[in-house]
Amino acid sequence: ARSFADIGDIVRGRDLFYGNTQEKEKRDELENKLKDIFKKIHENLGDSTIKSKYNDDAKKNYYKLREDWWYANRNDVWKAITCKAKEADKYFRKTACNGGSPTKGYCRCNGDKPDADVPNIDPPTYLDYVPQYL
Repeated sequence: ARSFADIGDIVRGRDLFYGNTQEKEKRDELENKLKDIFKKIHENLGDSTIKSKYNDDAKKNYYKLREDWWYANRNDVWKAITCKAKEADKYFRKTACNGGSPTKGYCRCNGDKPDADVPNIDPPTYLDYVPQYL
């Protein structure tokens, strides 16, 4: 994944990158692992009303559950990726902090530190592809 948005696409089953045969095999393997993970999450949903909300997928891809899970957990995933970043670490994209500069220290914008989160700091999207903005 080249960006945080790519990670979200992969988790939600929306990865549009097709690549070469070797990469396709790895993507298929990852997709199968994600299906297994979300199958377990689905099986452990206690409330039958909530569980039935995610029964609309005949192929058991759990796309709706994956979408909702990503929406609910994306900020925590971002924190998990960046929480061990050192003061001098830089995220590789210069567009992270509203396009003005690369991230500085802790791979986050505006001095947001792992143990002292700044409210309303959203994981960057990097404008990786247009459809998410249409």
